[in-house]
Amino acid sequence: MGDMLSSPVGRFRLFALAEAVSWAGLLIGMFFKYVVVGNEIGVKVFGPIHGVVFVGYVLVTLMLAHRWNKSTTVWALVASIPPFGTVLFERWAAKNGKLDEEVQTEGA
Repeated sequence: MGDMLSSPVGRFRLFALAEAVSWAGLLIGMFFKYVVVGNEIGVKVFGPIHGVVFVGYVLVTLMLAHRWNKSTTVWALVASIPPFGTVLFERWAAKNGKLDEEVQTEGA
């Protein structure tokens, strides 16, 4: 994991996955709070975690914005809104060379 944190791309990948996992925890917590038993513990635990990870994802996305055109950056940020969107974006970005370690600045 140390290698992952040593580069902006690694941090982006880590936060993309963590954001999806924290979304899953929050959704499960909401399910138990509103559908099953009215227990708020899941929301109280995963709500703040998801909030911190969400902010981290936005920050690492902005750290990579200089490599991408505006459209790619906007899609990366929009991907943080729906559950698991960050993982889908990360996979798309990796497949399309947006996460290559060598900086390749695109045109605007």
